[in-house]
Amino acid sequence: MAATGKEHLKVMLRSSAIKTRVRELGRQISKDFKGERVHLIGVLKGASIFLSDLIREIHLEVSLDFMAVSSYGKGSRTSGEVKLTKDLDTSIEGLNVLLVEDILDTG
Repeated sequence: MAATGKEHLKVMLRSSAIKTRVRELGRQISKDFKGERVHLIGVLKGASIFLSDLIREIHLEVSLDFMAVSSYGKGSRTSGEVKLTKDLDTSIEGLNVLLVEDILDTG
């Protein structure tokens, strides 16, 4: 039988724990910005699923935009140079902005 690559996978967090934490974050954001609008910026592509779940848990007026950055080019190691590959569609001046990112490695 061919190897599937799954034999080394290990569950780090159960889906129920992730759902609970996302709900807690949504409640905290709703509390911290009560009565205000928040603008969420998702960094593509990794944050998109988490961002979708988070938005459902925020009970405020929410607007959304995306940006994309890369420091890897075509390789699997960072070049150390961050390149903006998709900028925001609108200005964020004067908005309550929350940046939603999936991983921070080189800053």
